[in-house]
Formats: sequence, structure tokens, C-alpha cells
Amino acid sequence: MDQEARLLAAVKTAQTKAYAPYSNFPVGAAIIADNGEVYSGCNVENASYPEGTCAEAGAIAAMVMAGGRKIQKIYVIGNGEGLVSPCGGCRQRIREFAHADTTVHICGPEGVRAVMKLHDLLPHSFGPEQLHTHSAQE
Repeated sequence: MDQEARLLAAVKTAQTKAYAPYSNFPVGAAIIADNGEVYSGCNVENASYPEGTCAEAGAIAAMVMAGGRKIQKIYVIGNGEGLVSPCGGCRQRIREFAHADTTVHICGPEGVRAVMKLHDLLPHSFGPEQLHTHSAQE
């Protein structure tokens, strides 16, 4: 199975695992990391709406837990006619573990609908390189 087929299968499976009883809008995410492994996540809602988690956050947490540190590609899937792109918070989460040329694949039930670079999805972003670490002696 080629890489795109592998990621499409992973993102579609992740979407089926979503816990979305309030919005009825299941979302899945799948990442291929710098170590070649695929990590996935799904949205998990909560009766206290702001306390739910996004699919992208789940996939990133799985990647970090397993020792991955860089996102090479990320696939996000949702139903509906429009593009289901990562929310603002998830764009920043992706940014933390990606590079400007990381590809973001926006998918629907039929497959990939759009592919863009992270820097197109989150232009002029703020990342770890903007932070300066100062020692206590400075």
C-alpha cells in the first residue's frame, strides 16, 4: 500500500472512532511522522463543549507519546460539502511539530479534496524559534 493510501485508510478509520454525540460531526486526523510511523486521532466531545478535544490534537498526542517529534504530512477528514480544515488552535498545534512545507491534506468521504503547505494554512505563524531562552546568568 502506498503512503497516500495508507494515510487515507488511517484517517477514515480514525473518523469512525470519533465520539461526537453533540455535534454529530465526526473528524479524524492521521499524521506521518519523522520516524515513518502513522499516528491517528479523532474528535472526542464532552457535554461541557469547550472541554472536548480535536482529532488533530489526539493524533499529535499519540505521536509525541510514541516518541515522534516532527509531522511530515497530516490528513484531516470531515463530512460535509466544504473543506474541513483544522481549527485555529489545531493549526498552532500542528505548527509546533511541523515545518513551513509540511503538507496538510484536507479530506472528505471521497478522498483528498485539497493539499496545502502549513505556511499557506497558517501564514506569519509564531513558533518555537521566536522564543529566546535566557540562562539565569544573563
